[in-house]
Amino acid sequence: MSNFPQSNRTYQIVHDAVKHGYAVGGYCVYNTDGVLATIRAAEHSRSPAIIQVFPWTLHFHGPPFIQYIATLAHNASVPISVHLDHCLKPSDAELALTCAFDSIMVDGSMFDDEEEGIEYIKSVVEKATEKGILVEAELGRMEGSEDGLPKIEESKLTDPMNVQGFVERTGVHLLAPSFGNMHGGPVGVDKLWDVDRLKAIYEALGSVTPLVLHGTYPCSDEMLKVAIANGMRKVNQNRRVRLKYMDFLARGSGKLELTKLQEEGVEIYAQEIEEIMALLGSKGRG
Repeated sequence: MSNFPQSNRTYQIVHDAVKHGYAVGGYCVYNTDGVLATIRAAEHSRSPAIIQVFPWTLHFHGPPFIQYIATLAHNASVPISVHLDHCLKPSDAELALTCAFDSIMVDGSMFDDEEEGIEYIKSVVEKATEKGILVEAELGRMEGSEDGLPKIEESKLTDPMNVQGFVERTGVHLLAPSFGNMHGGPVGVDKLWDVDRLKAIYEALGSVTPLVLHGTYPCSDEMLKVAIANGMRKVNQNRRVRLKYMDFLARGSGKLELTKLQEEGVEIYAQEIEEIMALLGSKGRG
């Protein structure tokens, strides 16, 4: 543990992206299809990757499912880590620290009292560090919602003047800022991003604390490139990389045998992920 966090798998993956100026995808999965598709895409593209689950997935499948993901991910021929996204409840954080995660996101944005949120995140970082688990945190609050998460009605933008103090006080290793990005917004919402705010956040932290982009659907390729140019080194992906997969399941269900449905579905899913890996610049980096 003496060489933590450098020995942590997520740290190694993200900091290689920092060193070489690209972004690695954090791919949200819900079932074995998503797990297999991400690993196949990563190995075919020779790309590092981060497999992510929500607390919903953790509870629905149970901790053994996380161990299953970790076993496959850690035995892949390219670097792949396992991450828990948007851990809202303290009880979920406690459970996560007993599972095979390489990293977790502690979402303190639900605390109305900023000091209370900072103290909570700090306490989780301390416990996670003892177990060799990296911690990502959100500073501010992003509007919108994702599967299994409560809908946030009003955003709270990250103040660039506060980011360095927040990182120092909490000890977090990755930071997810709020700068106009939102979960599940309308088409074109990325044009409302406050890019100057993002630049200021990036300049305040440099490369010591890598930034994480949430709210990437719908998001244009152009704006993803803008985000990467301004320090985003982990870019979360959810709905965008499974649209064709979901459409295939809807059309094929009841027509194909389950084995065929899964085999072809995973292949379609993997192809979608490979396209994003090329866009993020992680292709060939594994």
